[in-house]
Amino acid sequence: QVQLEESGGGLVQPGGSLRLSCVASGSILRIHDMAWYRQAPGKERDLVASITGGGSTTYSESVKGRFTISRDNAKNLVYLQMDSLKSDDTAVYYCTSLIASPQLPPLYYWGKGTLVTVSS
Repeated sequence: QVQLEESGGGLVQPGGSLRLSCVASGSILRIHDMAWYRQAPGKERDLVASITGGGSTTYSESVKGRFTISRDNAKNLVYLQMDSLKSDDTAVYYCTSLIASPQLPPLYYWGKGTLVTVSS
């Protein structure tokens, strides 16, 4: 069984910064793509940023230039550095990863989310 756990959310003022972390644990053979999604109240869950096993990254237009995704393969971690935060960034942020486990094909796993609130 594989689990993903996010941390680092909280309340921050507009213009501030936060760093989210997500750690994968359990029966893991290999972690492929990792990504962050977010869901604001009353809206759909949208992709924020993704990173491949080789380190290639993609970002949504709304966060490009302000957010940075990175990963530590040795520690099964993915990070989301969020700078110049705006009120529109307020959402629950979810981590997801494509993970291979023994006797299973690669599957997407999701964390339970961490709340980021940008407000003065």
